[in-house]
Amino acid sequence: MVKRLLSCIREYKKDAILTPIFVSMEVVMDVVIPLLMARLIDSGINAGDMNYIYKIGAALVACCIASLIFGALSGKYAASASSGFARNLRHDIYYNVQNFSFSNIDKFSTGSIVTRLTTDITNIQMAFQMIIRIAFRAPLMFVFALIMSYSINSSLANIFLFVIPFLAIGLYFIISHAHPVFERVFRTYDKLNNVVQENLRGIRVVKTFVREDYEIKKFGSVSKKIYDDFSKAEKLLAFNMPLMQSAVYTCILLISWFAAHMIVGTTMTTGELMSMLSYVMQILMSLMMLSMVLVMITISRASTERVVEILDEKSDLADPENPIYEVKNGDISFENVNFSYSKKAEKLSLRNINISIKAGETIGIIGGTGTSKSTFVQLIPRLYDVISGCVKVGDVDVRDYDIESLRNEVAMVLQKNVLFSGTIKENLRWGDENASDEEILRVCKLAQADEFIQTFPDGYDTYIEQGGTNVSGGQKQRLCIARALLKKPKILILDDSTSAVDTKTDALIRKAFKEEIPDTTKIIIAQRIASVKDADRIIVFDNGEINAVGTHEELLKTCKIYKEVNDSQMKGDEVNDAA
Repeated sequence: MVKRLLSCIREYKKDAILTPIFVSMEVVMDVVIPLLMARLIDSGINAGDMNYIYKIGAALVACCIASLIFGALSGKYAASASSGFARNLRHDIYYNVQNFSFSNIDKFSTGSIVTRLTTDITNIQMAFQMIIRIAFRAPLMFVFALIMSYSINSSLANIFLFVIPFLAIGLYFIISHAHPVFERVFRTYDKLNNVVQENLRGIRVVKTFVREDYEIKKFGSVSKKIYDDFSKAEKLLAFNMPLMQSAVYTCILLISWFAAHMIVGTTMTTGELMSMLSYVMQILMSLMMLSMVLVMITISRASTERVVEILDEKSDLADPENPIYEVKNGDISFENVNFSYSKKAEKLSLRNINISIKAGETIGIIGGTGTSKSTFVQLIPRLYDVISGCVKVGDVDVRDYDIESLRNEVAMVLQKNVLFSGTIKENLRWGDENASDEEILRVCKLAQADEFIQTFPDGYDTYIEQGGTNVSGGQKQRLCIARALLKKPKILILDDSTSAVDTKTDALIRKAFKEEIPDTTKIIIAQRIASVKDADRIIVFDNGEINAVGTHEELLKTCKIYKEVNDSQMKGDEVNDAA
């Protein structure tokens, strides 16, 4: 786990190495200063030797300045190394998430991924900075100061041997009890982020149904749980400071008591006592700093485990050893395909699917909610892999293609249309980043989007708000269709993506497809019979299986499900016309 995280330091390795080097130099200066102070008192002030006082005083000033410089440099490089480490860590996580298949993404909630990219990485960054600076300084200071203490008076230095086990037992108790609480806290953070995200995404629904009080109560419940857990953890960690202070003051009192007798008995000088007390503070402060590092590591340990979990997650989908980069045509065939999201054979979403589609065909798909229509089309660009059987595009198994090459030839307009913050042109150029203004205009006319775009004051430079909130559902769908057409795909899939447009616009879009992109294979999932009745063939799905395949006229005669849907919609149209 640690090795995996350290690989993210990369170009900041130099800063991470320089930090402990400057810390070491700072520690040397800090340890030398009490020794010089002892000599200044004993051989300078007590002896009244002004030359010696000036000489040692100058050395003291030089050591203080050097300590200040080395401390500042260690802080500078520590900040650079930790910030760069966190940046690389965020990059690696985000890059890995981009490679996830849909099933990998389903494993982690959106809120959980956001928490790991923000709170968890911040905790790790702070822990890393403390490790390369304080965790290096504290043991070094402890060892050097302890050696100097023994060199001054070994009897007094033995006092530390009784204090250290007491501190170690106390710190172990605090850390062992606090870590499980922090693990629970970060899992609760995931829930909090999910609640906030869900509320903001559905804020119009919340306000429409006047559910603000309910959402506030739900948020408050999760927030209180975080408060309770953090309070419990902080109460445990609060014992760290009194534990350290009791050790510090105990040592000072004992050393002062015994040293006073030694000074009276002339076995110890005043300067030695001063330096001894300084080393006491250095030793105990180093232990205190070390305890702070251990506390921070305790907090970040849970975060580290969660971050590494994302980093180590491997996509279920991978390119073959020798991938095929060219998709010859838009032929599609499903051969004995079975599929399940849960990978359990008894819970198949698609069962025994066999169908062949020729390049340039227009295929309509009809079926009730939950009959796996969307699942069927998601197998074509290999958003998921089949359990058994195979899906072929251009007479080649989709698993034999380079994934990027395959998806570049398959354009999908999903049920949940997504537009990103930016201008209309910037959104459309997701289909082709190098598309000219003429090409953008052409696809928008095909998608019946040009007419409403021209009504905007800024036309194609109109800024789209996050999530496309400043355009209607039908406008959003048409922009997404135009974006897909800009890819010039061999296969175009519309997953119920004209549901928000009127029947006239729907008909114009289908007409444009037929006339302008005759060689592109078109698969249209729809709830309205009118949207697919002119298709070359229509597939009727029922409970994850293909119930029937045929033209509109053939299915009216042979397929009971299709006829019932058609009759109910015809009746609904007659009622609307009468009204």
